[in-house]
Amino acid sequence: MTAESPASPDKEVVLECRQLVKDYRQGEQLLRVLDGVNLQVRRGERVAIVGASGSGKSTLLNLLGGLDEPQAGEVLIAGKSWQSMQEVERAAWRNRQLGFVYQFHHLLAEFTALENVSMPLLIAGASKREAAVQATAMLEAVGLGPRLAHKPAQLSGGERQRVAIARALVNKPACVLMDEPTGNLDADNAQHIQQLLDELNRDHGLAFVLVTHDRALAAQQDRCLLLAHGQLQAQQESAC
Repeated sequence: MTAESPASPDKEVVLECRQLVKDYRQGEQLLRVLDGVNLQVRRGERVAIVGASGSGKSTLLNLLGGLDEPQAGEVLIAGKSWQSMQEVERAAWRNRQLGFVYQFHHLLAEFTALENVSMPLLIAGASKREAAVQATAMLEAVGLGPRLAHKPAQLSGGERQRVAIARALVNKPACVLMDEPTGNLDADNAQHIQQLLDELNRDHGLAFVLVTHDRALAAQQDRCLLLAHGQLQAQQESAC
């Protein structure tokens, strides 16, 4: 059964996976982490995936992002299958259509906030001036206009995560994948990040898929899915 949003059937599907299977070998044993996972995410939709540690949440996110290969099944981003692409094409499509936000920001320490956020645009072929203009606008959108010239070490944890979010969004991707985006933040900063995500979702119409242990964060999304026994199951808000 496909984990499909019933609320917006008229909106474009920006991310879809079909019958994903992923195995890992532990010694002589084969461990099946994902067992025929199906998912559809539509434009502007916010989807949370929860589950116990070791249930395969991060594995699923890596497959959705084309960073790992399944044993079976396929993933489509903006209508194109990862499995149909060579690595060079895949990297270009990933840069154009997907944003990534992790628990740890993975910013480049030697570059400023502006330079970090400009990077995806430069990789996509934008001029340095054009990249700076768009990166500045995105940093201003996340409330960091006064911090453009600051390097990560000069920023607070919440500010670094906002830079990471700006970097993920600067190419205006079809979907943003997030792995524990508030997991390394205190309660106040986590709440600020959630409010920021709500604003960016509303203003830019971007889809989000986030993996989290934070049940309160999960409950604020449009859908909450539980990954258990290799399958995604829809959850009621009270269960998240």
